[in-house]
Amino acid sequence: MAKPAVIVVGADKGGVGKTTVSRTVLDYFNANNVPTRAFDTESPRGTLRRFHPDITEIVDMTATADQMKIFDTLNTAKASVTVIDVRAGLMSPALASLRDIGFLDAAKSGQITFAVFHILGPSIASLDEIAETANFMSGAKYFLVKNFINNTSFFEWDQATYNAYFRKIKDATEITIPKLNEMAYEQVEVSSVPFLKFVANKGQKNEAANYSFVLRGYVRHWLANVWSEFDRIKLTDIVASKEKGSSRSSNK
Repeated sequence: MAKPAVIVVGADKGGVGKTTVSRTVLDYFNANNVPTRAFDTESPRGTLRRFHPDITEIVDMTATADQMKIFDTLNTAKASVTVIDVRAGLMSPALASLRDIGFLDAAKSGQITFAVFHILGPSIASLDEIAETANFMSGAKYFLVKNFINNTSFFEWDQATYNAYFRKIKDATEITIPKLNEMAYEQVEVSSVPFLKFVANKGQKNEAANYSFVLRGYVRHWLANVWSEFDRIKLTDIVASKEKGSSRSSNK
């Protein structure tokens, strides 16, 4: 039986495109037939839920009852993968909560597959988050995500400075999310559909839509590049790992 897998997507700084990355992860698992559920901690509004309402629930990550809703159901949920989109400012407190409830110990002992997608911003302050987050990463797959989706002039610090921070983290892996054409990104936002549905020219209820052929092409090309990054890190293999004593398999 496959271990439950939890993927946390977040950063302490806002405006770095956390939810966009979460949406690409959900589309990727959907395309690879990996049963997935999501929790949106941007209570009460919930941006992620607007795009993936069928599989997303809005929760307050700081509330014990909602923590129970997420973690007490890991072994009973139909979905084998749980994606948690952590709102701005909540990354460090959320990881501290996971430590306090014993989740990090469970991940370290191999009972749960745990991965963190840490979305980096363009400032040194964003790099400072790495050192703080690293304290919680024992037993986790840790991915540092350079997200160019919102800003063409990302990462204004010099490479030597970035490398100095990056070297502090043992076994961290870089992921690059390329920039998407701004008009295409805006059109998907207005449509309030997953990237996959936009590319397929489908509306919120799978009805035929009439999106721009050109903008759909930009999204298709961009999404393929994002997914190639997920392929590179073998994301489906990571979440398909079996309980100890079982053979490893992939959903792809």
